[in-house]
Amino acid sequence: MSDATETERQSKTCYYCGQDKPLSEFLRRTGKRAGKRSRRGPCRTCRSERKTIAAPLHAEPAPPAAPPAPAPLSRPVPARAAAPRPWKRPPLPPLPPKPEGPDPSVLRVNRHGIVGMRGKTDKGRRWYQETDLETAVTLVKERAAVVVNRHTIRRIYSNKAFRRYILERDRYTCYFCGQPGDTIDHLLPRAKGGHTTPANCVCACSLCNQSKADQTLQDFIERDRRPRRVPDDSDES
Repeated sequence: MSDATETERQSKTCYYCGQDKPLSEFLRRTGKRAGKRSRRGPCRTCRSERKTIAAPLHAEPAPPAAPPAPAPLSRPVPARAAAPRPWKRPPLPPLPPKPEGPDPSVLRVNRHGIVGMRGKTDKGRRWYQETDLETAVTLVKERAAVVVNRHTIRRIYSNKAFRRYILERDRYTCYFCGQPGDTIDHLLPRAKGGHTTPANCVCACSLCNQSKADQTLQDFIERDRRPRRVPDDSDES
């Protein structure tokens, strides 16, 4: 293996400052995506800077400072720039086209009181598990599965394919703050009954994903007071 390839493996580009830094400057991922060189998007320096400028929850506004005394004018004052516009959260993305298959109303539990669910892993291996009728109907309605027969559904996406679909659909932009995003987040947390479907998942940066935790979308919007990115012309196109 060449020295250049080994160097690339030991470094990573930060999503915010764009600099190549050693892997030790990035937090390690956890869960299914954890690996020897699996690291999160922002470096430690950028994470510290963003946490420093973040306003504390329910903090009282600071009193306005007294304006400084005007200095004598030695040259014409340039025109005042327009106030920066805050990040405008886009509407929820539309659902993908409805796949061909029977309507979810035909689903029934089998004699054991469950509905079968099957799919494929990231490596193409088939898997099978059991679920309840309500979950099966929700997965089909939210375009994450199709009906095979009245007792079985099939998941459309593997874990890796689903993550790539959400990131590309949202253009790798965090739905909550407008910064570059490299993770997906559930609008209704799984702890509160949400499912991993195109209707319930959006792209998010790692900081928003960790800050939101198990909050609902409405609770997170009301409590989060961090500064937002100013959208440019490309965001409005």
